[in-house]
Amino acid sequence: MAQALLERHLLRARDLIDGHYAQPLDLRSMADAAHVSPRHFSRSFSRTFGETPYQYLLSRRLERARHLLRTTSRSVAEICLDVGFTSVGSFTTTFSRHVGVSPTTFRQAYRGPSDADRVPLCFAMAWSRRARPPDGTFREDSPPGAD
Repeated sequence: MAQALLERHLLRARDLIDGHYAQPLDLRSMADAAHVSPRHFSRSFSRTFGETPYQYLLSRRLERARHLLRTTSRSVAEICLDVGFTSVGSFTTTFSRHVGVSPTTFRQAYRGPSDADRVPLCFAMAWSRRARPPDGTFREDSPPGAD
């Protein structure tokens, strides 16, 4: 019971990150959304989702930046600010480290929307959620009456 409640709170925190990735988010605000201490939140989030809260936040920001670079003509500086970075230099360095090329090179190589860009975001987010372990807890693919 307590584990199920914690997982529900962790999902709430992950939803906060997904919806507010462009805003300044610190460990305290994410932990507050999960109703646990920052230390417990960080450990639990990592154990549940396989990456730290900061790594998850960074992944969302870079994912959105890649999308904007492919589908808009906005400048790299504008995209940097749109996705929550405060410095073009740190954005470019982080983007290059994680993606393997600079934002400008990425834009030149991958111009135009990808197949993933044509999938509605709500659908993609619903299917990106990690399945719960088979321990009798509710799952969306459970047969009727199993919950």
